[in-house]
Amino acid sequence: MLNKQSARVLAHKAICLIALEKKSLSESLFSNAEADLAFAKSLVFGSIRFYHHLNDIITPRIKKPLDKENLDLHCLLVLGAYQIIYTDISRHAAINETVEVAKIIGKPWAKGFINAILRGIDRDQKVILESTHYSHPSWFLKKLKKDYPDNYQNILIENNKKAPMSIRIHPSIDRKKFQKKLEEKNILSTISDIAPQALILSEAVNVYKLPDFEKGSCYVQDISAQLSAQLISPQKGDYILDACCAPGGKTTHIAELCSEANVIALDNDEDRITKVHENINRLNVENVKVILGDASKTDWWDKKLFDKILIDAPCSSTGVIRRHPDIKLLRKGKDINQITKIQARILDNLWALLKPGGIMVYATCSILKDENENQIINFLKRFNNAKNQEIQISWGEGTIGKQQLPKHNYDGFYYAKISKKLNRK
Repeated sequence: MLNKQSARVLAHKAICLIALEKKSLSESLFSNAEADLAFAKSLVFGSIRFYHHLNDIITPRIKKPLDKENLDLHCLLVLGAYQIIYTDISRHAAINETVEVAKIIGKPWAKGFINAILRGIDRDQKVILESTHYSHPSWFLKKLKKDYPDNYQNILIENNKKAPMSIRIHPSIDRKKFQKKLEEKNILSTISDIAPQALILSEAVNVYKLPDFEKGSCYVQDISAQLSAQLISPQKGDYILDACCAPGGKTTHIAELCSEANVIALDNDEDRITKVHENINRLNVENVKVILGDASKTDWWDKKLFDKILIDAPCSSTGVIRRHPDIKLLRKGKDINQITKIQARILDNLWALLKPGGIMVYATCSILKDENENQIINFLKRFNNAKNQEIQISWGEGTIGKQQLPKHNYDGFYYAKISKKLNRK
């Protein structure tokens, strides 16, 4: 079992991996999913979520810039400052036990340095808390002000909250009965009125505490993402492509809704395709064929046109910062131009693979207009046989597709539904 001190050591290591080595904040940063890692995980997620704010607090207090080999001490200060500013951990423990980490990582000479700065932050806590700081990178703030001049502040505030845990109940299972089973395990939930199979849990739990999870009873998936299959609306005999499908949440949902539809799941990442197979097996899905291939190319295609195509496009992931706060550190403004080019290539390539009269659904977990509304407007200009279809769900806003901003039970997400005009005779 981890004690609080070793949890701080583990948290510090994870923060260094993200901030210094640009690794993603994933479960792979932790050796297992035991409950005793909860404290370490909370420290990591919090420190990364508020990294930009904490960095601005710490940097002016360091009189001489740290050498490259000592930047791990900056990460240690971030860990300590997070505990002081953003948690109810006792100040004594927050400071003293963080200082002790310096010794554990082989830098006992830095204990006085860490102690002095953290005590200074503690003294200034009231002033720090009274100042407004949204803790986001400047490039992202600039784009938000441009795209959402009237409500960008609300987006920033939502991004710094914890996202709820939502699950998708298998369509063969009565949702209210499953909710009762959860209650018997002291897991409370509410029913979504947008996604017909969704339950929102009052608190996040280990998935193996969910009734019959290993037998395919449910899948952890945000409500916004659950709307993909609803928009595709699979029917008997449909030949459907789910492009950029990993880890398979949307693939399995489409397949579950209509076992007599034929689904092709395409992804270009061999490691992530392994996860697709795992989810297909756990959810007992039999009408999916998984293909390793690039959605911007056709060397994987069997020349049979699709009735429906879902493009779960690679994107900036700026709509899911609540779940992945490391996006603030890992994503750069210059990345967006490259991402939009890849999205356009995929759209153009897959459009040729869709039957006349077919439907394409374009989805991203981004909130940036260049990846979403502007991307689709430009696509519609390039293809005169493409027609925007109004999305008939009470979720999100917009006329060229629908954009949901991150709020309460919803991740930030975008959908566009495009029909391919029939060939003129």
